[in-house]
Amino acid sequence: MSGDGALVLFSGGQDSTVCLAWALERFQRVETVGFSYDQRHSVELTQRRIVRDSIPDIFPHWADRLGSDHEIALTELGRISETALTRSTEIAMTEAGLPSTFVPGRNLLFLVYAAAIAYRRGIGTLVAGMCETDYSGYPDCRADAIHAQQKAIALGFDREFAIETPLMHVDKAGAWAMADALGGAPLVDLIREDTHTCYLGDRTHRHDWGWGCGECPACRLRARGWETWKAGKP
Repeated sequence: MSGDGALVLFSGGQDSTVCLAWALERFQRVETVGFSYDQRHSVELTQRRIVRDSIPDIFPHWADRLGSDHEIALTELGRISETALTRSTEIAMTEAGLPSTFVPGRNLLFLVYAAAIAYRRGIGTLVAGMCETDYSGYPDCRADAIHAQQKAIALGFDREFAIETPLMHVDKAGAWAMADALGGAPLVDLIREDTHTCYLGDRTHRHDWGWGCGECPACRLRARGWETWKAGKP
């Protein structure tokens, strides 16, 4: 059990909720940070509060470890990025070979802002849900990018920070399995009912795996992981 604390980049989606549970299991003090960047699926900002507020009631053994929440507005990022995640445009592959939902620099900026909060709060570990196993084609989700950013942050802040990415080499089926291992059926149910992943911000369609349009890349990935995990359960 680590005593210096962890700051979790917490969007209110499946992956960041699993990462929050992972951190609560390992650190005596856990804080969270969320970002508003005029994202198309801004409903995630509402859902992140619902999920976060539910955790102490559902998991009382984690209640004393869950500390402050921070929300940061990065509206300029949304303005300059002009992507399918920040505009009502078609989700497709671009000529550059990247999905149109890629927001350039998003995860790198998130980590810098999180480090600034952690620096002020005396926290030594950042926890984030980046994954390169079945990720959506985002270059700033790759392990090499995260390792480079960790080094840059340490140099720029003149302080060592650990960046933990528990899902980096875990596919979506593995993320469901990790949720089950960390919090059992209550955590799996919380993820299904209250987290939000759908890029279109749809919370009108209910599926076995949760709420969403069912068609966007995020929904398809989450659904496929759910089906694979359920099929493999004894």
